[in-house]
Amino acid sequence: MKAVAVPQFKGIPQVMELPKPQVKPGTILVRVAAAGINPFDWKLIDGILDGKMPHNFPMVLGVDGAGTVEAIGEGVTHFKQGDKIYGQFIHSPIGEGSYAEYVVVPEKAAISHAPTTISLVEAAAMPTAGMTALQLLERLGLKHEQTLLLVGATGGVGSFIVQLAHMQGIYVIATVSDEDGAERMKKLGAKETINYKKVSVEKEIKANYPSGVEGLIDLVSAGPVFKTMTSLVKVGGAALTTAFVADKEALKARNITGGNFETQGTPASLDTLADAVDSGALKVPVGMVISMEEVPEAIEASRKLKGKGKTVIKIG
Repeated sequence: MKAVAVPQFKGIPQVMELPKPQVKPGTILVRVAAAGINPFDWKLIDGILDGKMPHNFPMVLGVDGAGTVEAIGEGVTHFKQGDKIYGQFIHSPIGEGSYAEYVVVPEKAAISHAPTTISLVEAAAMPTAGMTALQLLERLGLKHEQTLLLVGATGGVGSFIVQLAHMQGIYVIATVSDEDGAERMKKLGAKETINYKKVSVEKEIKANYPSGVEGLIDLVSAGPVFKTMTSLVKVGGAALTTAFVADKEALKARNITGGNFETQGTPASLDTLADAVDSGALKVPVGMVISMEEVPEAIEASRKLKGKGKTVIKIG
């Protein structure tokens, strides 16, 4: 089978011909239709889980995927042959990922039945970005009509946050870098946008919201900038970062809850997202659909935070 893998940590991704995996007890064999690209994928290349989990090389990349169940192993009860599924295919050992024509996934992984009203290519864009957005908002705990400053809004996670927050009646102020981004965010439900390349986010918020915003979600900033952004949150508000740069003591001093955030992939979160999509309330923000051969370039773009919406690899 064709797969995109690296021969060692820090290697350059390349299309390889590898053996088709075999189903084992408690697992399902999936014929992959598409895989979603996430920043975590290149972090795996860099060895973020080295020493924490076993790895196989060549290491087939990819966490997010969608496809069709081709075979089920002994003891599998949740899925049957022919089911359309999606989710996070990552499991131990690392290196049996979704950037492949076939993958074997434990039944107990963060996978579930795919939404029925969209294609599997679109479904592959959802798992990590969608669950991250859903869980960030749950943890932030904002109420109807409260204000959320969303920094790094135009990527995959941000595009889901804007929609899910809008569904809850939360007033979203999204940071963008150009007019295209501003227009896209407004269409998804943002009430305001701030072009950080033209004006200071800090000055804009202080001028328009002198008492501060109720919540902050920052998907991109380094430590010093996140600290500046948290100064725009009301005392007693909430602030979350996915970049793991929160200063817990600084937040505590201003009675701000939150801090560093990590997604927990669950079938329940996937089902919530699928229901929102199938009801028409949630649109999947696919930015680009690429081939396996284009993955090295797309990984590099992700490293440089140049993604617009979500990049998906069409495989089958």
